[in-house]
Amino acid sequence: MNADDRNILARGRVATRLPAQDLDRARRFYADVLGLEPVDERPGGLLYRCADTEFALFKSVGASPGTFTQMGWVVDDLETVVSELKQRGVTFEEVDVPGLRTKDGIADIEGNYPSKGARGERAAWFRDSEGNMLGIGEPVV
Repeated sequence: MNADDRNILARGRVATRLPAQDLDRARRFYADVLGLEPVDERPGGLLYRCADTEFALFKSVGASPGTFTQMGWVVDDLETVVSELKQRGVTFEEVDVPGLRTKDGIADIEGNYPSKGARGERAAWFRDSEGNMLGIGEPVV
């Protein structure tokens, strides 16, 4: 087996799927609060695009526990994004655990992946209307 055969998924694009118990409520949250409109829809699903990535909300009887980041955005100016979202009613998580502490909803994180060329990251987390934990990050160079 050659390397191309082994890396069959590496050639694919990754697309996040987030559960929504109430798809109409989720649509309103993503539109009214986050400023995102679906680019396509099907029965039980809404498709969104951000830059060159996509994610979908799907009607689900289950729910995420919201105890971990399910999807995140990388932005150029975290403070501006957090400030704008707070003005729209988003409540950011406050975290205070060994190695990770937020101040005004923003954490300074030591280290980053070497391939990203950053020495750290600033990050913030919030929940959508369905309890999904979403993150926003800004590399620190």
